[in-house]
Amino acid sequence: MKLRTGIIIGLLVLVVAAGSAIFLSTNHNTTEITIETNGTAVSVQSASSWLFPVPDAMLEEMKTKALADVEDVDSSLGSIQTDMQNIASKYNYTVQVKIKSQFGENQLPLLATVKGTSMIPTLQDGQRIIVLKTSNFQAGDLVVARHPDYHLIVKRVAEINGTQVYLKSDNRQVETVSNQIRNVNGVQQVVTIQKTPLDTWLPKTNVVGVVKVY
Repeated sequence: MKLRTGIIIGLLVLVVAAGSAIFLSTNHNTTEITIETNGTAVSVQSASSWLFPVPDAMLEEMKTKALADVEDVDSSLGSIQTDMQNIASKYNYTVQVKIKSQFGENQLPLLATVKGTSMIPTLQDGQRIIVLKTSNFQAGDLVVARHPDYHLIVKRVAEINGTQVYLKSDNRQVETVSNQIRNVNGVQQVVTIQKTPLDTWLPKTNVVGVVKVY
């Protein structure tokens, strides 16, 4: 009788141990990933335990992709989270992703460089700026926006009207670029080529974000 009881208890212990092993093996592949960035550099950390560490190769692949995403003007919080989840799936992991930056949690920065003199004296040609990607902006803000002809522009919000936003240059000077002699209807004329401030209406959805550091 005692022998049989001992066998039963031993079997129960084995069953419990096996159940614990199954539980651990099916749950250690879920972890939280934190991406920290200031717009110029990226670090990736996981909340995995010492017992079940996340593969270094996975973290390195995530770091490389996260840096490329942060530098991409078209990336978003959602697209970065999806990219990290896709990488994790290759290693049989499921991850929850959050981003931390100097602007707070799940706030995405973008590094950009000013090109041109249209925002003098506020911004100088070649000056580096950091943009917070957001759709929340107001009149007076400096913003980076997509332009159909000039790709990306940095301007000041002058007016918001429904779904449209009016952007203006801080530099209001009209510059003479050159004087050219042209033949107009058989008559030679001197034509002055001028550079005027770029003021434009754009859809609000074209605004990438607000310039926060300059």
